[in-house]
Amino acid sequence: MTISAERPTEVAASVAPPASKTPWTQRPGWMSQHLGTAMVAALLGYLLGHWFGNYVSANYPYIANSGQNNIANTLGLTGMVLGWLLGIGALNYPLAKLVGKDAPAESEVEGWSKYFRYSTNHKVVGLQYVVGVILFMFTGGLLAMAIRTELLNPTTHVFGPGTYAEIVSEHGTVMMMMATSIIVGPLGNYLVPLMIGSRRMAFPRIEAFSFWVFVAGYMVIFSALPYGGFTTGWTGYAPLQTQNGPGMISYLLGFAVIGLGMMAAGFNIAVTIINYRAPGMTWSRVPIFVWSMLATASLLTLATPVLFSAGLFGLLDKTVQTAFYVGEHGGSSYLWENLFWFFGHPEVYIMALPGFGIAAELLPVFTRKPLFAYKVAASGMIGVALLSFFVWQHHLFQSGINPDMRPLFMLTTEMISLPTGFIYLVGLGTMYRAKIRWELPMLFVMALFFNFLIGGVTGVFLSDVPVNVTVHGGFFVLSHFHYTIMGGLLFAFMAGLYYWLPKMTGRMMNKSIGKVHFWMMFVFFNLTFFPMFIIGLLGQPRRVFTYASNLQGLNDFASISAFLLGTSFLVFAWNLVYSLWINPVKAPANPWDSLGLEWQTASPVPAHNFDRIPVILTDPYHYSEPGAPALADFGGGAGASTSAASTESNPA
Repeated sequence: MTISAERPTEVAASVAPPASKTPWTQRPGWMSQHLGTAMVAALLGYLLGHWFGNYVSANYPYIANSGQNNIANTLGLTGMVLGWLLGIGALNYPLAKLVGKDAPAESEVEGWSKYFRYSTNHKVVGLQYVVGVILFMFTGGLLAMAIRTELLNPTTHVFGPGTYAEIVSEHGTVMMMMATSIIVGPLGNYLVPLMIGSRRMAFPRIEAFSFWVFVAGYMVIFSALPYGGFTTGWTGYAPLQTQNGPGMISYLLGFAVIGLGMMAAGFNIAVTIINYRAPGMTWSRVPIFVWSMLATASLLTLATPVLFSAGLFGLLDKTVQTAFYVGEHGGSSYLWENLFWFFGHPEVYIMALPGFGIAAELLPVFTRKPLFAYKVAASGMIGVALLSFFVWQHHLFQSGINPDMRPLFMLTTEMISLPTGFIYLVGLGTMYRAKIRWELPMLFVMALFFNFLIGGVTGVFLSDVPVNVTVHGGFFVLSHFHYTIMGGLLFAFMAGLYYWLPKMTGRMMNKSIGKVHFWMMFVFFNLTFFPMFIIGLLGQPRRVFTYASNLQGLNDFASISAFLLGTSFLVFAWNLVYSLWINPVKAPANPWDSLGLEWQTASPVPAHNFDRIPVILTDPYHYSEPGAPALADFGGGAGASTSAASTESNPA
C-alpha cells in the first residue's frame, strides 16, 4: 500500500498564487503581526474602552449606582484584550472573512523575531509557551516570597492585613492559571504533532490564538494590582466577590480570557490527536504522553466553559447589577461555589494528568524497559478524567451542602484514587528490577513519585468528611495541595524540559548546574511544605497574616526553606542562559537513545516535521526486547536512518 507524502490540504496550502496576482489581503504584512504593534493597540483599546465605559456610566445612572466605575474598567480591559489580539494578528483571518475578502496568508518569519509574532508553526508556539509559563511562574513565585516574608513573625508585619490578602489572592490566581497551561501549552503544542506523525496541529490559527490570548489574560490578572487588588483568595467566593473593589473585575475577566484560551487549546489538541495520527498509529500504539494530552484536552474542552460562564455572571453582577450571586436580590453565592468547583476539581487533573504522562513517557527511556501495563495507564488517565466531574462538592463540605450528599461525594472522591493509583503502580512496575540511568530528567521523575505519594496519601484523609471538617481552611490543605500540584506538576515540567529542550533548541542543558538545581529544588520543596502539615494540624489558618506565637519557629523554618527553594529557580534560569547562549553545547540527534517518534525526525526539526508521513509499525516502548521491530517506516525520507540507528542501539 502506498502512502502519500502529502495531505491534500497541505498540498493546497503549499501552492501560492503568483506574486503579481496575489490579493492585497494575502500579502504579508497587510495587517501587523508583531509584539510592538500589539502593545500599542492594547493601550489604545484600553483607553477607548475606558472612555466609552465612562460615557455609559455617566448617561445611565442606574448602571453606575454601584458606586464604582466598573463599566469603564470592564470595557477598558476588554478593549485592551481586543487591541492586543488585533495588533498581534490573531484576528486577521476572521476580520478578512467578515468583510468578504480572501483570508490573509500567514508568512513565517525567519530568525529570533518569529517568537515575538503571531505564528502558525506549532513548534514556534510551543517555545513561546515555554517562555510565557516560565514568566508566569517567576512572577507568581515573587508573590510567594512576599507571603513567606510576612509570616516570619506573628506580630511584626511587613504588610497590612488587606495588602497581605491581596498578595495571597494574586499569588494563588497567577499560579493556578500558570499551572493549568504549564505542560499543555509548551510540551503539548510542540510535541503532540511530532509524536503522532503529523506535520501540524489541526487548527494552526486556533493554536496561535490560544497562546496570545493566554498572554492577554496574564496582563488582565496583573492589572488587578494597580486597581487595588482583590482579597477573596484565588477561589473568588461570593459574596466577597460582589463586595470587592475594581480589582475584582481583573480577576473575573482574567479568568474568562484565559479560560477562552484553554478551551481553544483543548479542542485543538483533541481534534489533532483523534484525526491526525499517522497511518498505522492505532489507539494501542499512541504514546502514553499523548494519551495524557487527550485526557487533559477533554477536561479543558468540557470543564472550562463552566468557569468562563461563571466569570461572565460575576462581571454582570459587578457592572449592570444582575444578581446571579447576590442573595439579597434573589441570587445565590452558593451558585458561584458550585460553578467554580465544577471546573476547579477537573482543573486539578488538568494539571496532574500531563505530569503523569511525562513520567510514564520517560520511565521506559531511562529504565530501558517496556512501559509496564500500558493499557492500564491509558485507561487510568481516561478514568481520572471521567471521575473528576463527580467529586467537586467535596470542596463544599462546610459550605452549606446537604449533609445527605456528603457520603456520596466522599465515596466519589475516594474512588478517583483508584485510577490515579493504577497510573502510579504502572510507574513502579516499570521501575521494578530496572537498571536505571540517573540522568537529570529521571531525577525529576523520581522526585515526582516521592512528592505525589505524600500528596496522594494526605488527599485520602481530606476526602473523609470528619477530617475535612477539622482541617478545612488550614495549612494542612495548603500543604497537600502544593505536594500534589507543585510537587507533581512542576517537577514533571522540569523533567520534560530537561528531556525535550535538546530537541526544541538543539542544545544540551548543563548537567552540573542541572543537578544543583534539582537537589536544591527537591530538598527545599520538602523542607518548605512538609512543616506546613504540622502547622495546619496545630491550627494555623490560611490567608491570615498573624498566628499563634508558638508556631513562629516552624513558620520561620518554612520561610527560610522557601527562600532557598526560590533560589533554586534562579539556578534553573542561569542554566538556561548558560546552556543556550553563554556556553552552548550542540545536542546529539537522539541524546537519550529514545524510540519515541519525535526523536526520529531531523534535528533541528524542519518546518514540515517529516519529509514523508511515517507509517507506524509498533508502539515506541520495545526497549531491551531482542528482535524488536522498527517503530515506523519513513519510506526512505528524513528520519529513516535515525529510526534504524535508534532501534539497533537498544541496550539492555
